[in-house]
Amino acid sequence: MKVTVTTRSGRELIKEALSLTIRFSATVADLQEAIHKRTKKYYPSRQRLTLPLPSGSKERPTVLNYKKSLKDYTDGNANELTVVFKDLGPQVNYSTLFFWEYLGPLILYPIFYYFPVYQIFGYNGERVIHPVQTYALYYWCLHYFKRIMETFFVHRFSHATSPLSNVFRNCAYYWTFGAWIAYYVNHPLYTPVSDLQMKVGFTFGLLCQVSNFYCHILLRSLRSSDGGGYQIPRGFLFNIVTCANYTTEIYQWLGFNIATQTIAGYVFMAVAAAIMTNWALAKHRRLKKLFDGKEGRLKYPRRWVILPPFL
Repeated sequence: MKVTVTTRSGRELIKEALSLTIRFSATVADLQEAIHKRTKKYYPSRQRLTLPLPSGSKERPTVLNYKKSLKDYTDGNANELTVVFKDLGPQVNYSTLFFWEYLGPLILYPIFYYFPVYQIFGYNGERVIHPVQTYALYYWCLHYFKRIMETFFVHRFSHATSPLSNVFRNCAYYWTFGAWIAYYVNHPLYTPVSDLQMKVGFTFGLLCQVSNFYCHILLRSLRSSDGGGYQIPRGFLFNIVTCANYTTEIYQWLGFNIATQTIAGYVFMAVAAAIMTNWALAKHRRLKKLFDGKEGRLKYPRRWVILPPFL
């Protein structure tokens, strides 16, 4: 089979040969490896291969699945195939991305608790550490330690890699908010909430942390070891909410904020909730489209998206 690889501008990617010669039984992954051998720079996870669209078409191109055979995309002409190449840029494993974005808050927060950093900001008085500040430290570190452990031992990712630029973006987000919240919660002039409010907040938050972990265990069971495929999530809170993992994530920060009561914490929760709501709506639409009840397919049950009874 002759496979021609072009860029989106129409230029042929591999100049020394007008096309690649690939065995008829080859998969898309085999083609990606062949492109890598010819170009060196473009390793498989950096490649995005699609079928060409007619001129002027506004439809979204068909993305080639690396598991499928190339003949599945030949459209009747088994001897020739043209694919369009896009460079996704430098990539990193998702586990690497998550590790670095979570490591920052895990390290930065204790620095504000244990070290005299407030002298840098001009405060030289005696610092009294309230119990809520100590419990907040434990809660915070538990959360991010859990996230790192889940990254390596629980999560299965639908995509193997992410653009390298996301490492810098995500680290800026998590590290900045982590330092901002730590600054206010551990400040010498911090005013603690009542003992009852602290206990209610941390107890509720810990219950949500445990629930969030269990949601991730259930999601892991839905994916094969290679991360592929979609299934209807079932069990526990997933019986009433599509994205119960996001629901418990938001509420665990609500518990933290009830106990600590800072503007920085509430802003972080609001921003995170907005981001996760966007993700949840996209996933809800995708699952409803995949499981539409037609042609023998399962029908997606009626559920809240992320935050019952509001959404």
